[in-house]
Amino acid sequence: MNRVILIGNLTKDPELRYTPNGVAVTTFTLAINRPRTNQAGEREADFINIVAWQKLADLCATYLRKGRQAAVEGRLQTRSYDNKEGRKVYVTEVVAENVQFLGTRTGNEGGGYDPGFGSSRPAGRDDADPFGDPFAGAGKPINISDDDLPF
Repeated sequence: MNRVILIGNLTKDPELRYTPNGVAVTTFTLAINRPRTNQAGEREADFINIVAWQKLADLCATYLRKGRQAAVEGRLQTRSYDNKEGRKVYVTEVVAENVQFLGTRTGNEGGGYDPGFGSSRPAGRDDADPFGDPFAGAGKPINISDDDLPF
């Protein structure tokens, strides 16, 4: 089984690129605080490289920014290539399959994208901000007839 679930903050804005075939690919790095402090009493962090493809790549590039908190679910992948000096370089990264946009550095709530549900935009959200506050209209009357209720 190869499953990874991470929650952290972006260290910089995501980078969106396209393959020669036109497939979107976005890369970004999550800073994830370790649960304990080191011997000097300082909190350390791990920096994990994330790769998202296709529609998820577009959404990450559009809605994620430096400092924003995100949850990433995916799989661990290793690959290698030869650098300009001819040395083999090994890369370990997480290929994202689900990304939840948890908020900004100031703690504003966001939404997320789960390709397993088949929709890139949660239902009932404003087109201008598809990942905005789902409870923004709380307390306002709802226009619904008794025939629409299941009970």
